[in-house]
Amino acid sequence: MQTTLSEQARQLPRAEEAESILRSCVHCGFCNATCPTYQLLGDELDGPRGRIYLIKQVLEGHEVTRKTQLHLDRCLTCRNCETTCPSGVDYHNLLDIGRAVVDAAVPRSLAQRLLREGLRNVVPNPGLFKSLVSSGQVFRALLPDTLRAKLPRSAWPAKARPAARHARQVLMLEGCVQPGLSPNTNAAAARVLDRLGISVTPSREAGCCGAVDYHLDAQAAGLDRARRNIDAWWPGIESGAEAIVQTASGCGAFIKDYGHLLGTDPAYAAKAQKVSALARDLVEVLRDEPLETLGVQAEQRLAFHCPCTLQHAQKLGGAVEAVLVRLGFNLTVVPDSHLCCGSAGTYSVTQPVLARQLRDNKLNALESGHPDVIATANIGCQTHLDGAGRTSVRHWIELVEAALPSPPAGVSP
Repeated sequence: MQTTLSEQARQLPRAEEAESILRSCVHCGFCNATCPTYQLLGDELDGPRGRIYLIKQVLEGHEVTRKTQLHLDRCLTCRNCETTCPSGVDYHNLLDIGRAVVDAAVPRSLAQRLLREGLRNVVPNPGLFKSLVSSGQVFRALLPDTLRAKLPRSAWPAKARPAARHARQVLMLEGCVQPGLSPNTNAAAARVLDRLGISVTPSREAGCCGAVDYHLDAQAAGLDRARRNIDAWWPGIESGAEAIVQTASGCGAFIKDYGHLLGTDPAYAAKAQKVSALARDLVEVLRDEPLETLGVQAEQRLAFHCPCTLQHAQKLGGAVEAVLVRLGFNLTVVPDSHLCCGSAGTYSVTQPVLARQLRDNKLNALESGHPDVIATANIGCQTHLDGAGRTSVRHWIELVEAALPSPPAGVSP
C-alpha cells in the first residue's frame, strides 16, 4: 500500500515502523473474513483493512475525528487478522501507533476519561482489586447485573504451594486480577510443576505486565511497568531461572513484546530482549515434560476455549489441547474456535454491547459439544465467559491439578 507520511507524522518515534507496516498491506481483505467485529457489524471501517486505511489517512495528515477513534476503539486487538494475513502485516503494532496519535488529537468525553483512568488505577493494583472483589462478593445480591457478571461465581481458594526444593527453577508472573478472581490458578501451576521437578521462585516485586495501561491511552505508563518487572526479575534471571512462566496468556503476549517495545531504550533494550526470550506460557513448559509420570486421572468432558492471545499473538493454537489429550481428557470439537470471546482485556468494560454479543456466540459454540466444564488459559476470558452464568469456566491447569493422584505419605503436595 503506497503512503506518504506527513511531516508531523515523520517526527513520531515509530514513524519508520508505521510506514513499513502500511507498505506491507496489499489490500486483499482476507483479514475481514476472520475479524469478529467486521462479522458482527458488517462495516468496512470495523475490519482490519478499513482500520489500516483510517490510520493511513491520519498519518498522512488528514483530519482526525471521533468517528476515527470509535472505529479504532472497537478493535479487539485479537490479532486474528495477523494469523489470516498472507502478507504478514504487523497489524497490532500499527494499531498501537495509530491509537496513540488519534487519542492525542481527539479528547475523550469526561465519562470515558473517568472510566479509563479508573480501570488503570484499579486493575493493575492486586491488593486493591482483590479487596474490591471481596467486597463485591459480600454485597453481590445488591449489585447491578453488569457488575455482578464480573465477579467469579466460585472463587476456588488457593491450595498450599510447595517449597522451592528443586534444582530447576522458574519465575512466575503472579498477575494483577488473577489473584482476586481465580486465586488457585497459580498455586495449581506451582503444584503441577513441582510434581515434574520444577520449583517456582517467588518474585513479589513484579506487578502488572503493563498491558492495561498500554491499551488504555497510557503507553508510557505501560512501558514503565515493563521496566519495573524487568528489574524485579533480573536477580532471578542472573541466578539461573530457566523461564518466566505466565498462566494468563494476555500477560504472556505483552511480555513477549517487551523486547520490541523497549528496543530503542538504551538502558533496557538488551534486558527486555532477554526477558521476552525467557517468557513462556505455562503450556510451553509442560508440553516438553514427561506428563505421563503425573498419573492424571481425567474423567471430565472438556470444551477448550483457546484465547486469542494464545493462538494468534503467541502462535500456540492447539498446544493446550494437545497437552490435555496427552493427559487423558476428553475434548469436544468447538466450531469457529479461532474467534474471540469478547473479553480482550478491558474491552468487555469499554465496549460492553459488542463484548456480550461475542461472548454469547462463543458460548454457543463451546456448549455445542455438551461439555461438563469449559477450560481456558486466560483470566480475562475465564471471567468474561463465566459471567454469563452458563457452563462453568475454569483455568485448564486447575483441572489438571485436581486430577492428580494424592502424593505418597510424607511427600510434599
